[in-house]
Amino acid sequence: MSLRKSLAPVAAFALIGIALTGCGAAADASTAIANEATITLYTSEPQEKIDAVVSAFNVDHPEITVEVFRAGTGDLTARIESERVSGDVQADILLAADAGTFERYKTDDLLLAYSPADVESLDQDVVDPDGFYVGTRIIPTVIAYNTNLVTAPPTSWQDLTDASYAGTITMPNPDVSGAAAYNAAVWSDSAELGDTWLQELAANQPIIAESNGPVSQAVASGTSSVGIVVDYLARELKSAGSPIDLVYPSEGVPYVSQPVGIFASTDEQAASEAFVDFLVSEAGQTLAVSQSYLPVRSDVGTPDGAPSMDDITIITPDLTVISEIQAAAVARFNELFQ
Repeated sequence: MSLRKSLAPVAAFALIGIALTGCGAAADASTAIANEATITLYTSEPQEKIDAVVSAFNVDHPEITVEVFRAGTGDLTARIESERVSGDVQADILLAADAGTFERYKTDDLLLAYSPADVESLDQDVVDPDGFYVGTRIIPTVIAYNTNLVTAPPTSWQDLTDASYAGTITMPNPDVSGAAAYNAAVWSDSAELGDTWLQELAANQPIIAESNGPVSQAVASGTSSVGIVVDYLARELKSAGSPIDLVYPSEGVPYVSQPVGIFASTDEQAASEAFVDFLVSEAGQTLAVSQSYLPVRSDVGTPDGAPSMDDITIITPDLTVISEIQAAAVARFNELFQ
């Protein structure tokens, strides 16, 4: 086993029903890797969800062991930077929140060019035209609200600057959440919102939670009446009976696509490519929908309670610009909100 495999990440092997029933044909076109292989995955996916993904992948590829190191995107990028300074990145694959991060890694020659099987079936907005990474979910940021506390919910980002929302809003920390960091850049770059909107929102003194999970819990519990949060968390809590609902703001929603890319330093290229193929395959995307994610392909439906993609106004900015301004946008956010 090489040095890069000497990490002690969390193993993920719990089988779930959908993995066995819906994913057995995960890759009709996939073939077994000739020899047993171990790949290391760095990801910001919730542990339970990535456990299910790995289990489903192993139905078709039992010869590949996937070792998982899970952390927030901010912690992952810090780890990757530390590893690249001291030598090679100690992972084969990165599956994390925002395309801006992958754009920077592409520029720095950290990623291996690979276009997954059936790439033409994917939403081309999430496919890197240069072939270094591909999105695996559509994860919009929305406005969630507690239905016991809010009778006339906000319908736009601009609504949240009204003085009536002072002290009632919770949102995630962009130093921890990749989605929040990406959103800071998208909002800063927006002609309709921009720095003026951010200043007006900051005047309402939102509570900055560590990540999206605590934001959704704060709204569901009534600690905050309104939250700025990724949509699937609010949908899951609503489905479980919590007094929470969500709106997709009229100006449009920023979204992250949870891209996946293979590090150029991998010593398990074939096994890594097989994992990427699974994530965006019909079976992999069916699993994503079952986990409340909006998919990156149109042949697998959408989660229960989710709108059609045609009914959502999506903000799709220039990723080159977002990549260039994201660090400054996060710094400005921290100046305004913390």
